Amino acid sequence: MDVPALTLNDDHTIPQLGFGVFQVPPEETAGVVRQALEVGYRHIDTAQMYGNEEGVGQALRESGLERSEIFLTSKLNNSNHLPDDAHRSMAETLEKLGTDHVDLFLIHWPLPTRYDGDFVSTWQALVEMREQGLARSVGVSNFEPEHLERLGRESDLVPAVNQVEVHPFFGNSPVRQATAAAGALLEAWSPIAKGQVAEDPTIGDIAQRLGRTPAQVTLRWHLQLGHVVFPKSTHVERMRENAQVFDFTLTDRDMERISELDRGAGGRLGPDPATFDRV
Repeated sequence: MDVPALTLNDDHTIPQLGFGVFQVPPEETAGVVRQALEVGYRHIDTAQMYGNEEGVGQALRESGLERSEIFLTSKLNNSNHLPDDAHRSMAETLEKLGTDHVDLFLIHWPLPTRYDGDFVSTWQALVEMREQGLARSVGVSNFEPEHLERLGRESDLVPAVNQVEVHPFFGNSPVRQATAAAGALLEAWSPIAKGQVAEDPTIGDIAQRLGRTPAQVTLRWHLQLGHVVFPKSTHVERMRENAQVFDFTLTDRDMERISELDRGAGGRLGPDPATFDRV
């Protein structure tokens, strides 16, 4: 699989297409990730919150691949925002994954109504992890423009990425613009809107013309926008299908038609980061 690599603001690179394990049951994770690696994925996105880091680590060990061949992301659990907890949990993450470092570590949610609204000290803990070599790059997830602006004022290190919900029905333009303005790369979670793109007539029309699936067309839309994407599937044929997105191109009008599907806040499928506070 020949996947383009994008350069982060710290000069490390990240494969633009990866494989996500959100909601993959822990007992199934090793087998699913092993299949993804066999298909050719080399970028795996997990999180402490998912409860399946051990399965990812097992798959990496059983794959026979060198650690340097894999780009590995995890994310800080919401219950671990206090700096000491963050450092402790990173040690646990590395043990579960069976590695001495992750390539990217993120604050999973800003939690502005928790911890007295102090996500800056949490961010500083991640900066220290980067300095210690435990994470090659550090970033954030689900950060709104005001959260990014605050980090810009109170920290010297710009996040390498901001991982947020983006798909044709929720373009999340203010966050995309703020992420770019901050100098961070955007990663899109729920890139195919939990499969809803399969039922959209506009995307279906483009897919039929190109001889592609709606999911492939949507992933291609993301790639041409410069997003990093990591679709999830537990079916090997779908894994292969999701990877076959580098041998065709959408026209400018195709891109416009898909972008015009944006429903604003009404298209959001996940929690609102401004109010989400589950720990």
